[in-house]
Amino acid sequence: MNPVTERDLRASFVNCSKGEARRLGLPRDLAATPWADLDFLGWRDPGAPERAYLVAERGGGLTGVALRLAQDVRRSPTKSTLCSVCVTPHAGTGVALFTAPRVGAAGRQGNTVGVYMCADLACSLYVRGRKQTEAGTRFESLTAEEKVARAVANLDSFLGRVLDDTLANA
Repeated sequence: MNPVTERDLRASFVNCSKGEARRLGLPRDLAATPWADLDFLGWRDPGAPERAYLVAERGGGLTGVALRLAQDVRRSPTKSTLCSVCVTPHAGTGVALFTAPRVGAAGRQGNTVGVYMCADLACSLYVRGRKQTEAGTRFESLTAEEKVARAVANLDSFLGRVLDDTLANA
């Protein structure tokens, strides 16, 4: 991912108002972000941990989505769960259900799209081996490049569902 500015980040959001985008909490360490290792920038709001944000390069520009952490999702601390974006195994609460309001009329009616993702939104670092989970690594025959391509495709599928404003698919 190419480095982005605070202004670019705030302007990229598609499923919240401009006022909400102006008020959202940005990552505290934006200047120290390892841009070359990222396929998207994801972070939890430092002031509101139940809120999260994701910004990805898509269609020649940036697409940002506001996410909410689903409440009361019970997870067994002894079982592992896979992230549906990067397919990394996590023990216990390492994967969380995030929901995103859809854009347009569907979103105004309260329709959301959910995705089980790494709770720390560090999928890009996991697929590149820059970060390890508490569940350890699992053997896959895919190369790092293939894992990155799979994660990008899975994320693009999720973003496509968020951007689909038709009520028929809600």
